[in-house]
Amino acid sequence: MNRRFTALLAAIGLLSLGLAGTSGFSQTKGEPAAELAVATFAGGCFWCVEADFDKIDGVTETISGFMGGTTKNPTYQQVVRGNTGHLEVVQIKFDPKKVSYEHLVKAFFRSIDPYDDGGQFCDRGNTYRTAVFAHTDQQRAIAERVKAALEKDGGQKQPIVTRILTATEFTAAEDYHQDFYKKSPGRYYSYRAGCGRDRRIEQIWGKKVTN
Repeated sequence: MNRRFTALLAAIGLLSLGLAGTSGFSQTKGEPAAELAVATFAGGCFWCVEADFDKIDGVTETISGFMGGTTKNPTYQQVVRGNTGHLEVVQIKFDPKKVSYEHLVKAFFRSIDPYDDGGQFCDRGNTYRTAVFAHTDQQRAIAERVKAALEKDGGQKQPIVTRILTATEFTAAEDYHQDFYKKSPGRYYSYRAGCGRDRRIEQIWGKKVTN
């Protein structure tokens, strides 16, 4: 797929320029550390999910990575071959005093095509299927409730295929994937437009919510 070649070129370019780094947000001096919660969503291309959730007030960090498979500490190349069982995910750290988990779940559903069980947009295959990975029973209950409500009154009158799964071990993707939309905006926006992500989301949900 074009996506894979784009990622490979991005890796070479970023590493050669010494731009690859880790994502994260530092605490401002003098501010008490917030008690953060964790959410994990699989929404197709993790570059796009990361970019969408970085815009939400109360989200303090987004990390692209993999979850749901059997291979220990998989690499991106192993995952995209499709034989590790992993999905591309973004793990989100957020301040529950500023944003609720329910709000994040609603934003997630409205940033994807939850009716597509074969991938997302131009990215096809199990790696790009959608899922909410619940870290607690409470998160699972919230996600199930939001999903049921959207099936009743959502963008299309058909079953939502996005799965609600139990969170398993998370593996962060390579450094060049983190904050890719900031490190290589030209490549990122070219990919996002060419993949038709925003066009499809607008067809389903109307006015875009997180992008």
